[in-house]
Order: sequence, then C-alpha cells, then structure tokens
Amino acid sequence: MASLRDLGLSEYEARAYRTLLTTGPTTAKELSRASDVPMGRIYDVLNSIEQYNLVRSQTASRPKKYVAVEPATALDRLLDDKKRELAEKADQYESIVDDLSDELDAAEPVEEQFWTAAVGPEETIDLLLERLTAADRDIVMVAADPSPQMDIRTVGEDVLAHLEDALDRGVSVDVLMSRDLVSALSENVGHRYQEALQARDDFSVRTSVNVTGTFNIIDGVEVCIQVPNPLGSGEAFGMIDLKDPEFAADVHEEFLPTWEAATPLEF
Repeated sequence: MASLRDLGLSEYEARAYRTLLTTGPTTAKELSRASDVPMGRIYDVLNSIEQYNLVRSQTASRPKKYVAVEPATALDRLLDDKKRELAEKADQYESIVDDLSDELDAAEPVEEQFWTAAVGPEETIDLLLERLTAADRDIVMVAADPSPQMDIRTVGEDVLAHLEDALDRGVSVDVLMSRDLVSALSENVGHRYQEALQARDDFSVRTSVNVTGTFNIIDGVEVCIQVPNPLGSGEAFGMIDLKDPEFAADVHEEFLPTWEAATPLEF
C-alpha cells in the first residue's frame, strides 16, 4: 500500500501528520500521547513537517498548538518537493555524465580486431543504434528490404533520430536504400530524409534496385552486417559487428560502384 513514507516522510512524521488530521488543533504533548511519537522526538518531528508545510502552528497560544494542513494541499506540496528533488538529481546526473564523457573519451581507443553478434530483431536494432551512437567520423548505411519481423516505421524513426544526432556531432552520413524500403518507410520519415537532411552538406541518401543486403560501415573501421534467417525468407536473424579496418575498406570498395550508380531519393 502507498504510504506517506513513499513521499519522503519518516515513520514518526507520517504518524504525527495522520494523527493531527483526526485530533484537530493540539499541543505537542497531546500529539505525542495520541500518536505514540516519543515526547523526546515530538518537537523535532513537528519542526520537520512544519518545514514541509504540512502543519500550521498557533504561536500565540501557550502551550503552542498545531493543526494539519488539508490532505489535498499537503500531498501536492510533498509531490512538488519530490519533483523538485528529482529534477535536481537529473541535473546532477547529467553533469556527472558530461564530466565522465570528457574524461573517458580522452582515453586512446585500442585498435584491435573485435567482433560481437546480436540475435533477434530487438537485439539487432539495439546493436545497430549503439554503433551509430559510437560513430565519430562517418557512417555508410546500406539498407535492403524491410524484415517482416520489424516495425519498419518505428525502426525508421529511431534510426533517423540517431543519424540526426550523428550529423550534429559532425559525422558525415551516406545512406543507400532499396526501392522497396523507401516505399515501406512512413511518410514522415521519408520527408525528413528528403527535406531536412538532404539539404545538409554532410548527408546524402540514394536509392538503387541493386541493394540486396543490409550493412553499415562505421568510421571506416567497423562493419555491422545484418544476417538473414536461413530458415525464413526475408526475416532478419541477427547482426554481426566486426571491427577490422582492412575488411571495412574492402566492403567500402565494393559499395562505391553501386553508390555512384544510385539515384537521389525521391517520393
């Protein structure tokens, strides 16, 4: 069950506030007795919930009396405090990430061959988006027919957002699509490719009937290759990510003639 403790109050603070709702205006001594909050703690508890603006005090009376703020108002104030606290935490974490990004990016990358793989449509897309995020210089994306396992409209939005982020980082992007993939994209994604991105000097998208596979070249040293399911025609089985500069160079060399013969994207 939800409790006031979920909104930041201690057990004693929650108990004191709940008791004040039933007793009406009361003194600290009377509240201690009614709420079972020890007399040695009751003033600290009252001061605390008064700082939360959950109670009002009648300072002119002797002894001093306290009354609870209405529940709707009290809960709104606690919620606002929590939202403010979370916003401050988010700002703090963003600052930490910025500092760590500068520190970790300063380390020299280890230039060794490495490969990894993802199996399944969700894992494949996660790996692709991760590697697009890692690009520093350039991205070559070759995309063939959409897989029936994937919601190409949603995936297209995600990929486009990551390409836009890459462009904002100064990464150049070349995209080569099959004609079938172009027709499968949402109208919104297609027009963003054509209107918002094609106007940029560091972005180009073309189409070709000769595109039969899906792969990506990252920074000229890394290749992400989509693997079709050998038991299901047209289905994506997974993706292999291979970091090998020589292999990436060979793949790029094979890509160039198709790219040069391709036509600019049109709808």
